[in-house]
Amino acid sequence: MTIATMLSLGETALKLGLICSLTVLALFLSYSMLNVCDLSTDGCFTFGAAVGAVVAVSGHPFLSIAAAMAAGVTSGFVTAILQTKLGVDSLLAGIIVNTALYSVNIAVMGGSSLINMNRTTTVFTMMKDALAGTPLKGREDILIAAIAVILVIVFLVFFLKTRLGLAIRATGNNSDMVKSSSINPVFTTVIGLCVANAFTALSGCLLSQSQKSVDINIGQGMVTIALASLLIGGTLLGHGGIFVRAVGMVLGSFIFRLVYTIALRFNMPAFMLKLVSSVIVVLAISGPYLKKQWPQIRRRMTHAKGGR
Repeated sequence: MTIATMLSLGETALKLGLICSLTVLALFLSYSMLNVCDLSTDGCFTFGAAVGAVVAVSGHPFLSIAAAMAAGVTSGFVTAILQTKLGVDSLLAGIIVNTALYSVNIAVMGGSSLINMNRTTTVFTMMKDALAGTPLKGREDILIAAIAVILVIVFLVFFLKTRLGLAIRATGNNSDMVKSSSINPVFTTVIGLCVANAFTALSGCLLSQSQKSVDINIGQGMVTIALASLLIGGTLLGHGGIFVRAVGMVLGSFIFRLVYTIALRFNMPAFMLKLVSSVIVVLAISGPYLKKQWPQIRRRMTHAKGGR
């Protein structure tokens, strides 16, 4: 593998890693902070991509981003209401919303399973024209994704230190204590899931505009990918403040995408990529545990050899 090939793989992984890290940051808010496992991620990702594509095709590239995030807020609101007002288990609520969003996404896409955006003006094509003749020419995808990630991280750092943000974190730690402190856990859960799903929808919107097409299955497996990236980032930079942990989420997304890209480079069959995702998740989960248990395992191995 030549240096040029390695740089190309790294650039591809960086672009996809940055875009998908927005979904990882969404899980960071909902799963790590709010302690809610939201399984509507796949459908919400596609929802943001579909809404953003439809608005962009109609001639409003910047409005498409706002519309996609509004769609994500709607998805998060429905998921939160099912949990908090209708007594539906959080896992089941995510599954229900994810299933319903498949039909909603088809309806948004006009009954089609594919939207072609080759001739559509998007934020990426506008940035491409703006960067023409500069050293950053051809890097518009990475630049826009990096700007989006920076803005989201800055928002999270400040938001989670506000009174509302601290209430959301407290709800994730101990909802009973929050109730006794005159904080409404229903409100904090709704706000947390709405914000998180807005990030997920933004990620889907940017990915669809970057690849100039939307397929109904664009978000399939995204919750697994995001969870794996979350766990990798938590292993690398899981200790520290919000900023450090958020940067770890982005780093975890990049590492996951790099492994994915290398697997594709070595002509791994497409149907094997789901297995690769599962293996990465298992390694990310079991890695810290095995590291902690390694001294005991080594003593057992030494004792077994001595017994022989």
